[in-house]
Amino acid sequence: MPGGTDAAGGTRRPPHSRRRRLLRWIGLGVALLVLAGAATGWWLYNKLDGNITEDTSAAAELSRYERERPAHFTTDAQNVLLIGSDSRSGEENARYGQDRGTQRSDTTILLHLPADRRSATAVSIPRDLMARIPACLKADGSRTAEQLAQFNWAFQWGGAACTIRTVEKLTGIRIDHHVVIDFGGFKKMVDAIGGVEVCLKEPVNDSEAKLRLPAGRQVLAGEQALGFVRARYSLGNGSDTERMERQQQFLGSLVRKVQSNGVLLNPGRLYPLLDAATSSVTTDPELASLRGLYELVRGVRDIPTDQVKFLTVPRRPYAADPNRDELVEPDAARLFEQLRTDRPVTVAPPTPGTRVEPAEADATVGPGGKAGETAGETAGETAGEETGTAPVPFPTFTGTTAGTADCR
Repeated sequence: MPGGTDAAGGTRRPPHSRRRRLLRWIGLGVALLVLAGAATGWWLYNKLDGNITEDTSAAAELSRYERERPAHFTTDAQNVLLIGSDSRSGEENARYGQDRGTQRSDTTILLHLPADRRSATAVSIPRDLMARIPACLKADGSRTAEQLAQFNWAFQWGGAACTIRTVEKLTGIRIDHHVVIDFGGFKKMVDAIGGVEVCLKEPVNDSEAKLRLPAGRQVLAGEQALGFVRARYSLGNGSDTERMERQQQFLGSLVRKVQSNGVLLNPGRLYPLLDAATSSVTTDPELASLRGLYELVRGVRDIPTDQVKFLTVPRRPYAADPNRDELVEPDAARLFEQLRTDRPVTVAPPTPGTRVEPAEADATVGPGGKAGETAGETAGETAGEETGTAPVPFPTFTGTTAGTADCR
């Protein structure tokens, strides 16, 4: 009939009313999605934030000795002590030996982040280094006596606090933060990023480290990666020095992998990495939050790989026991001075039959410098600047960078 609904007693709904209703539903749907996303984000943040274990006992012990700790030389530079624990506690770690209620620092690395965040320097401290360990609080409430002992005993006797105080006495460098990770945590982090590539010149068959690998380039998953960084007697000459070099090689590959788009820009890999990292570490209270870890990582994520440097403290066999190490002076003192005062550290790979000596750089000091003084007294400064003499090079130490990709 002409008139349609009008003739039947109804009215036609104006088109613009339907559009307004549709827009309201769309707006409501978007609002619900935003709220759901925010709720999910908040839940994920709190889950990751709650994963981290806060080391309050170490903080309390360090505060007890605050007056004897080194002062900060620069305000924005940070020194983070990374400690790999060989604890056998827990189901995952028990696979590697009997839990005797003690743990030692299988790996200890001093990570220096300069104020400008244009580089990073990771210094390995040998577990067998002879060091002056201060009196430390033990888990049973008693205290050890100050003594000269193997470095990794500090962690066994007094945990992170004792290790930090030992490093500070050894180097004169103030430790701002510390991170402790065990075997299980290490494996979870490696698996979370899809493994790490290494290169072997020879095949490996090490039953003690549970490691069997062919020669050549390959990607190591968590269990294999742990065996690789722990293996000692089946690779190279069996020395702890070579093991530290392999650990540095592995960390360099890890840095390259994490900086790649395959991890940082892939939510499917980034979340598992964050989950594994936060649930696997014990840190000082200031770092024991997702925000604290993010602030630490944010400043270093854009550092070029060739400016992420790895080296071991200058060391040699201990005179009284060749199975232990001692510092080489004045090389070690010069390295610690560079880090303590936030000055550049330059590394170069060793050449066959040649050892890179910081003292060699010092020998080029012109009339404006003093004999025995650390080369590169101030970043960008030259010795004899007022007298027009040649620039003084910074000390050079044997080491590698994360940009180095070679077979070892």
